[in-house]
Amino acid sequence: MFKSMLLMLTVVGLIFGGIFGYQAFGNMMMKKYFASVSEPVVAVATIKARSEPWQSRIKAVGDLLSARGVEVSGEVSGQVQKVSFVSGDDVKENDILVELKSDIDQAQLKALEAAAELARINYIRDQKQVEIQAVSQAVVDADAAELKSREALVEQQLALISKKVIRAPFTGKLGISSIAVGKFLNPGEPIVTLQSLDPMRVNFYVPQQEIGRLMINQTIMVTSDARPGRTFEGKITAFNPRIEKDSRNVLVEAVLDNSKGELLPGMFAAVEVETGAPVNYVTIPQTCVSFNPYGETVYRIEEKPAAEDGKIVLIARQTFIKTGETRGDQIAVLEGVKAGEMVISAGQHKLKNGSVVAVNNEVQPSNDPAPKPQED
Repeated sequence: MFKSMLLMLTVVGLIFGGIFGYQAFGNMMMKKYFASVSEPVVAVATIKARSEPWQSRIKAVGDLLSARGVEVSGEVSGQVQKVSFVSGDDVKENDILVELKSDIDQAQLKALEAAAELARINYIRDQKQVEIQAVSQAVVDADAAELKSREALVEQQLALISKKVIRAPFTGKLGISSIAVGKFLNPGEPIVTLQSLDPMRVNFYVPQQEIGRLMINQTIMVTSDARPGRTFEGKITAFNPRIEKDSRNVLVEAVLDNSKGELLPGMFAAVEVETGAPVNYVTIPQTCVSFNPYGETVYRIEEKPAAEDGKIVLIARQTFIKTGETRGDQIAVLEGVKAGEMVISAGQHKLKNGSVVAVNNEVQPSNDPAPKPQED
């Protein structure tokens, strides 16, 4: 019985020993194989980080508004008798736009003027009569009151007739109108839009923490995709006296020169405000940076001698950085990269920390601080 048990344990030990020996041999051969295989070289593009003057800017988006703009309408009702403008006309203040029929009002005016004239004659006659005591002073006072009442009715009718002539309230440009002779207008019914296009206003919001960097008469630069390649200069004129509760932003108003009429109310505007004096920052193209939830990284190039022949090999070293503002294709690096260091600008997706790389700079990403749109 004891010999059988000993024989069984010996067989089991040999089996397990063979299994563990085979695994150890396999691991040794695998390590030897991978040690003999050289790490693949990854082709990348590089660019040198450089120190450049950097003007700090506040960027915002806003809306263009006319300095003055209204929907021209009438104060009284009436039928259109004459239209004195064409859609899109430039008009000056007090130019006649529309005339309403006023023949009935003119006839009534004549009747009121006649009544006023009669009241004036009676007043003058009674003044002479009171001198010889033919009438009492009370009669003269009543004639004077009657004359003033009649003259007031005439003035009221003249004002009503004047409202039948609708004029431009200020100098500006008219919009598109479908008003036509014969149309009956009600009080307050829109006739045509009138916009004063020079100067233009732009309203934009900035975060509350930036308000201390802005001031009245500070210069702003405005661009609009409706006018590619054009930059318009303006001045800050006002700040809203309260912060928006929901967004914690403050509304800022600026005025732009628009003497050429290139800007129109309602256009989208991109606003930039230069703040403070320029400072030097290390800059690299934005394509060099990998933006991650845990932080921004770049791959720097390090030189390392090879173990076998002493030749220099290039190693990609992943580095966490702290980034600042952006301008055009560039981004400011506040920490992590020094001026003169080489960083990888293309091919990062193939890399890991410590990868061996070969530089191929035939194609370089754009590194322009103020790129301009390219036409096809």
